[in-house]
Amino acid sequence: MKGTYLLVLKLEYGVSIKDRWRLEPGLYAYVGSAMNDLVARVSRHLRKEKKKHWHIDHLLEHAKILSVIMIPSELRLEESLSLALSKRFDGPVGFGSSDLKVKTNLYRVDQIDELFKVIGGFLQRGG
Repeated sequence: MKGTYLLVLKLEYGVSIKDRWRLEPGLYAYVGSAMNDLVARVSRHLRKEKKKHWHIDHLLEHAKILSVIMIPSELRLEESLSLALSKRFDGPVGFGSSDLKVKTNLYRVDQIDELFKVIGGFLQRGG
């Protein structure tokens, strides 16, 4: 099953990721895609022991995953979901988005209800 996913994360303390991004404590939303195996990709993120490959792997050493939203689709929706989130939330430029036209795939969430409102609107529009 192919698709896009969103991880809702809680960071308890400030951290520097790869000496490039300084993240403050709080809630974050990370957008990713898995165009080979959605379940396997999300399962990998949930494992503690893994080789660090993506920016999110470095953040997950410090952050706790609170929720996972999986959106099965043959279409790559990562960029459009990230764009929808960027209209409401800010994030560190370049995090997880080097192959996309969006500035980031990680967003600092100040109001969780606003996050779910954006996601709900995105799903209602069909991506």
